[in-house]
Amino acid sequence: MAGPRRVANDPERRERIVAAALDVIVENGVHRTTHRRIAAAAGVPLGSLTYYFADLTEIIEAAFRHVFVTWSGDMHRALEQARSPEQAQTVVVDMICGVTHASTPEIIGLFELYSFGNHNAAVGAIRRDWLLATRESLMLHFTEPTVRALDALIEGWPMHRVFEGEPLDRDLVERTVKAVVEALEPGS
Repeated sequence: MAGPRRVANDPERRERIVAAALDVIVENGVHRTTHRRIAAAAGVPLGSLTYYFADLTEIIEAAFRHVFVTWSGDMHRALEQARSPEQAQTVVVDMICGVTHASTPEIIGLFELYSFGNHNAAVGAIRRDWLLATRESLMLHFTEPTVRALDALIEGWPMHRVFEGEPLDRDLVERTVKAVVEALEPGS
């Protein structure tokens, strides 16, 4: 007869570990992320990490999967709520400028996801899924050529904002998004 089944006494611990792992990744980079740093950031005993995850790579993969699910879901909901092409353009501008998406820590997290995805197949798949989910969300309002152009702006402009350490010129972003839409959307 088997012994009693072990049940975690903290049902939210796994989620705290994943969230803490992302914080550690953003703060230190994947290359300096350790079990100890994650446990300290999560406020859990070091041994509890191996209770929920086989190894450090699995924790990192879970953190990046969480990023994908959360951020792509937020983007989709925001675009789904837009009731006109103009409202959808405003959502895109907000995403680029960091109002609803692409805060500096999020962009740093994406840098790490993109880089680690070059060396880890599971995270590489998440990176590709991110691209496809972004395009699918944009397709709610725009045609494929416009989607590709807007996706490049959504991905690239926030990176420049982080590199420069300065907020973006919202007026310039609005004018650029509008120009892209007018140039590429049929009937615009």
